[in-house]
Amino acid sequence: MTANFWKDKYPAGIPAEINPDQYPNILAVLKESCQRFAAKPAFSSLGKTLSYAEVYELSGAFAAYLQQHTSLQPGDRIAVQMPNILQYPVVVFGAMRAGLIVVNTNPLYTAREMEHQFNDSGAKALVCLANMAHLAEEVLPKTGIKHVVVTEVGDMLPALKRLLVNTVVKHVKKMVPAFNLPQAVKLNTALAKGKGQAVKEANPASGDIAVLQYTGGTTGVAKGAMLTHRNLIANMLQVKSLMGSEMSEGEEVLIAPLPLYHIYAFTFHCMAMMLIGGHNVLISNPRDLPAMIKDLAKYRFTGFVGLNTLFVALCNNEEFRNLDFSSLKATFSGGMALQMATAERWKEVTGCAICEGFGMTETSPVVSVNPFQNIQIGTIGIPVPSTSCKVVDDEGKDLGIGAIGELCVQGPQVMKGYWQRQEATDEILDAEGWLKTGDIAVIQEDGFMRIVDRKKDMILVSGFNVYPNELEDVLATLPGVLQCAAIGIPDEKSGEAIKLFVVVKPGESLSKEQVMEHMRANVTGYKMPRAVEFRESLPTTNVGKILRRELRDEELKKMGKK
Repeated sequence: MTANFWKDKYPAGIPAEINPDQYPNILAVLKESCQRFAAKPAFSSLGKTLSYAEVYELSGAFAAYLQQHTSLQPGDRIAVQMPNILQYPVVVFGAMRAGLIVVNTNPLYTAREMEHQFNDSGAKALVCLANMAHLAEEVLPKTGIKHVVVTEVGDMLPALKRLLVNTVVKHVKKMVPAFNLPQAVKLNTALAKGKGQAVKEANPASGDIAVLQYTGGTTGVAKGAMLTHRNLIANMLQVKSLMGSEMSEGEEVLIAPLPLYHIYAFTFHCMAMMLIGGHNVLISNPRDLPAMIKDLAKYRFTGFVGLNTLFVALCNNEEFRNLDFSSLKATFSGGMALQMATAERWKEVTGCAICEGFGMTETSPVVSVNPFQNIQIGTIGIPVPSTSCKVVDDEGKDLGIGAIGELCVQGPQVMKGYWQRQEATDEILDAEGWLKTGDIAVIQEDGFMRIVDRKKDMILVSGFNVYPNELEDVLATLPGVLQCAAIGIPDEKSGEAIKLFVVVKPGESLSKEQVMEHMRANVTGYKMPRAVEFRESLPTTNVGKILRRELRDEELKKMGKK
């Protein structure tokens, strides 16, 4: 479907088009916002807040350090490996102002994964948290990295608190393994050297790469999606436009539990929120629910960004349920399918409906969102402005409204391609700029879209397509179910059979018979599971997305088929 199909589908006040060339590059947005919202809070973490003016000043100091004390040149890649702490935006914006390309790196990576990403990207510099510097020590001799900057968790805090936090992290919690990196410079030393020094502000072209965002690590070799300044500017404008009049400039307080090195949180908190002068409350470890809830209690937050797994965990926590949600007006979900039961429970607990959206690393990432004015639970909303979507069959033929097929996307937020992987780029991106998402979807008459499932996760039972999302949605409504996953396992009779994995809520019990009875009452015969396995936990990515592929690989191994 072309963009024209959606022109009259947007609620009043939301434009069907944005101008991705409104700004020449991200740095122009950064400068404008930091001047407009200078005194407003930009990021908070561990009780410390940086204003927009302070973010600009500190990022300028880091840019000056990179330009005057390293051999780095515009276009060089710099790997940034940090959780959600104040140093992250300072380093990322500083690197961009020095003309460098940011390579977001997961702090939970193993040495093997780090080595691949550093070498694949050709990174010449690394900024990392001291907690993973021992891995850097192991990896760096095998890479082309020349410059290393190390920071500790509390480095942005006032002197006394900084000493206390860093001491506790290092010596009490023993979270910083010993390392020896004689070439490393401390971030605070770098900032001191750059403070007050002139910055030769970079002025990259809109089509230049701003970020190399790695993806596909769970399904093959991780590839770097080349996201340009124009890609990211387009997406921040698209996200802002779909927020409509609900968000007030310089007034919103957004909770940021998802990692900023992940494209979803990166674009939302570091890009879109910058446009409206939002205050981002950084949660460095969302798995520590008590600490996270303690943080939440300090703010009258107006927005929350999360995903299904986190929403479930929070709603099951009594202290979270007792928080004051009177200011909460927007909750955004992405990264994995939002289950109906979760959406209903969140609304019941917080009084705020969840806006589910859809995106990919390759689309910077937002493709579609449910507008505030018209939320349809169970859909991924309508495409953001200036975006076209279609569903196609295996031959690439457009199937039109109401048909089920692979979702394809075209728009200014679609990546330039994969870094140094032309073959992989050609597989996913055609000459007209249509990107194959690998997701099976249907476009409704009203323009709202529904994801039926991942193409590769679809289960084929006796010629019938079975979609795990549907089975998991049904199972999630059974009282006592905390987490669940459905996969297809090889079966001589039917080609594939369905196996369910279930994690039961603490203090509750469930039997296989209860699960089967519940499924029997809710799905047709060919969708019934053949096997049910109870587990204490399910494998997930660092952002909490359940890894069905890992469960499938385990089953194949057990069956001697892998």
